[in-house]
Amino acid sequence: MQQSKGLVVVVDDDEDIRLALSMLLSNQGYQVLEADGQVELARITAQHRPGLVLLDMNFSRDTTSGLEGLDILHQLNQQGLPTVLMTAWGNIELAVKGIQAGAADFIEKPWNNQKLLQLVDNYIHRPVSVSKSQRKPEPSELRQSPGSDWVAESASMQALESMVEQVADTQASVLILGENGTGKSLLAQRIHKFSERRESPFVSVNMGAVPDNLFESELFGHVKGAFTDARDNRKGRFELAQYGTLFFDEIGTLPARVQPKLLRVLEIGEFEPVGASTTYNADVRVISATNADIENMVATGEFRQDLLFRLNTFVLVLPPLRERLDDIIPLSKNFVDKFATKYAKPKITISDEVVALFQGYAWPGNVRELSHVIERAVILCRETEILPAHIMLPEKASALVPEDGGISDALRPLDDVELDMITKALKKYQGHISKAASALGISRNALYRRMEKHGLEKEDFDIE
Repeated sequence: MQQSKGLVVVVDDDEDIRLALSMLLSNQGYQVLEADGQVELARITAQHRPGLVLLDMNFSRDTTSGLEGLDILHQLNQQGLPTVLMTAWGNIELAVKGIQAGAADFIEKPWNNQKLLQLVDNYIHRPVSVSKSQRKPEPSELRQSPGSDWVAESASMQALESMVEQVADTQASVLILGENGTGKSLLAQRIHKFSERRESPFVSVNMGAVPDNLFESELFGHVKGAFTDARDNRKGRFELAQYGTLFFDEIGTLPARVQPKLLRVLEIGEFEPVGASTTYNADVRVISATNADIENMVATGEFRQDLLFRLNTFVLVLPPLRERLDDIIPLSKNFVDKFATKYAKPKITISDEVVALFQGYAWPGNVRELSHVIERAVILCRETEILPAHIMLPEKASALVPEDGGISDALRPLDDVELDMITKALKKYQGHISKAASALGISRNALYRRMEKHGLEKEDFDIE
């Protein structure tokens, strides 16, 4: 007799749905119990402890609000039972409410059999290291600690912190939007740190730094001999991040030819290394980030809309430094302490003149620029106080802040700002690609892609 893989409870008022799921799961070796509503479910959970509950969102009360499903979910959360929500309405907003309320995941009806089985297998056989039985961080633990690169004293960052508290301990995908240098990768690590996957790997891949011909190998791995330079087997990022979090930075640079393959992994949870015939399961939480106008890329056909839907269950917008003035001084003090320690300097303070200078500057490079400015100042400082003479900012720095406090810059299209910054960097470094890319905080490959996007030619800058 085949040993049961685990107990799954199917909760749905539609008998046909219950029968179909029961047959599908039973054929795969699961023990399945059915419940047509809250009363029958309570009876089952009083006698058994299921490995997973598949819960319909709508019952007899109405057809679309999902209120009954959310009520039942609350009770299951109190019992510590992992729950995957089911909805026939393709209502992402409703599914997000469920995830915010503590559901592990959601699936739409009609479901894809392969994806559903993978989902069930992931949650029933997930290692203890990512179990929800671990102590969850208290909301107060999400606050910044002294000396941290993460500061959230401004109103805009406090609002973001509130969203992080809701999003972190879910399985939902997250898309982080924000300008270069705002700290998107730091935010992704923060979400992972306060998730149930925190004991498993956090794996980051900068899409803008991966050569076009190596994307598949980078994401899915390859076997020896798969292509000319494949001298050994290599694990891809999905395999390295198993049971943890996979962070795609600069997701907007993902080539069109690779997008369907990434979509397939996100939809069915399976992938094959390049040159291999073996299929691997992927149990990862995906967080993505971009400074590009991703909606416009969808409209122009550069980015697949169905892939975006898989990436943006939650969208978090990281504000630029000019919109979080209350954070500039705490961040500055943290960076001073950090670099004073790094360069074996005594305790250093920041003069009032420097404070005023910082608060009057627009910080186009955001937190990354602030960090670089502070590091140079600490190196130059021979006393115990950073003075304006130690600060290296562009001439007429205050003129970079418009009279409306930065609103005009904020309303400029991102593409225009990007083109302007690339042009200035290339001119400043006489067309030296490596130096310009470093100043912009991106890779050479990413800079070349952006130049092509904006129609910039090498000859225009006498590039080496």
